[in-house]
Amino acid sequence: MMRTRPLKVALLGCGVVGSEVARIMTTHADDLAARIGAPVELAGVAVRRPSRVREGIDPGLVTTDATALVKRGDIDVVVEVIGGIEPARSLITTAFEHGASVVSANKALLAQDGAALHAAAEANDKDLYYEAAVAGAIPLIRPLRESLAGDKVNRVLGIVNGTTNFILDKMDSTGAGYQEALDEATALGYAEADPTADVEGFDAAAKAAILAGIAFHTRVRLDDVYREGMTEVTAADFASAKEMGCTIKLLAICERAVDGGSVTARVHPAMIPLSHPLASVRGAYNAVFVESDASGQLMFYGPGAGGAPTASAVLGDLVAVCRNRLSGATGPGESAYAALPVSGMGDVVTRYHISLDVADKPGVLAQVATVFAEHGVSIDTVRQQGKDGEASLVVVTHRASDASLTGTVEALRKLDTVRGVASIMRVEGE
Repeated sequence: MMRTRPLKVALLGCGVVGSEVARIMTTHADDLAARIGAPVELAGVAVRRPSRVREGIDPGLVTTDATALVKRGDIDVVVEVIGGIEPARSLITTAFEHGASVVSANKALLAQDGAALHAAAEANDKDLYYEAAVAGAIPLIRPLRESLAGDKVNRVLGIVNGTTNFILDKMDSTGAGYQEALDEATALGYAEADPTADVEGFDAAAKAAILAGIAFHTRVRLDDVYREGMTEVTAADFASAKEMGCTIKLLAICERAVDGGSVTARVHPAMIPLSHPLASVRGAYNAVFVESDASGQLMFYGPGAGGAPTASAVLGDLVAVCRNRLSGATGPGESAYAALPVSGMGDVVTRYHISLDVADKPGVLAQVATVFAEHGVSIDTVRQQGKDGEASLVVVTHRASDASLTGTVEALRKLDTVRGVASIMRVEGE
């Protein structure tokens, strides 16, 4: 039997995502009520600019006093889509203290203070759900947290930023340079006026921290994630990748060490074989590849951003949290029992593609090979091209640690025959 008294929802933020949440709550009200077992009512909308016309939203619900809204005491669920650290953090903790569960899409806050937010939710016996924080409409957090709860996840490898994937895909398919591809992404609305958070990997790093924490039952903060942007990727890098049967993606990679004793989380551009499923992810789409003991390899794919896709994930969480409210239960909270140490980038082992500018004369290759050998880095393939006294030397290594590769490159720079290191690119997905 359906309860007639509605569950009251407070919406913090009414921008691209928030307005879609409000629209879906209104247009799908009957379906949501049937799925939850009670009607849901939009009880208030906190915004910064109340004078703006918001189609489909009763102006009487709009307020600039978000704190008063979450303190009302009759709110069942607070949906936070304002982003940033403050005032979002204070509003969420205040919501818990005044009896509301929370649905959030705030990746930056969760990556920085997820442990404290989970603790606040648990202390007040409330839910904290955040499916929309990582990959838009793609169901990912709930499968990791619930569907794979009986499995052991070893690796999460993914494209979790649509802006960077659009830019790199454009460079790959058309031969465009970075700036040209970025300009197109901006014109089409895929990139913000200030794209720093995307192209420098900050957005993906926050998502990697959340994914690693859930996958490995270990607290992983944003500061634990190695981050490298993709602004230095060139058309020449793509040409080299194609010669290897690869393309280039900005990847979020979360791994359990082979001995199981530690984890790493990192974001950086990497060459990936065209045979890998992630290589075919085009445009602004996202995809995440999960490797685990029992289920093997799984891939989650779909639109990773945008108002409607992100609102879909928010509404999915809203339904789950409302069901919990009706049953008097709470869903899964933080699982950090493993408490594995988070290793630095120096311990990461992978393959490398190194492009060197060298003098075109006998003995150069032997000198370079000696440096690699002295640092314990095994060479897989070498390609050399020379003209008019100058040459390019491309070395692809077998798997090596980041620390050993760093030492190798420092030694190479000291050789008189090495004019410069044109690029260094990791090779993943093999």
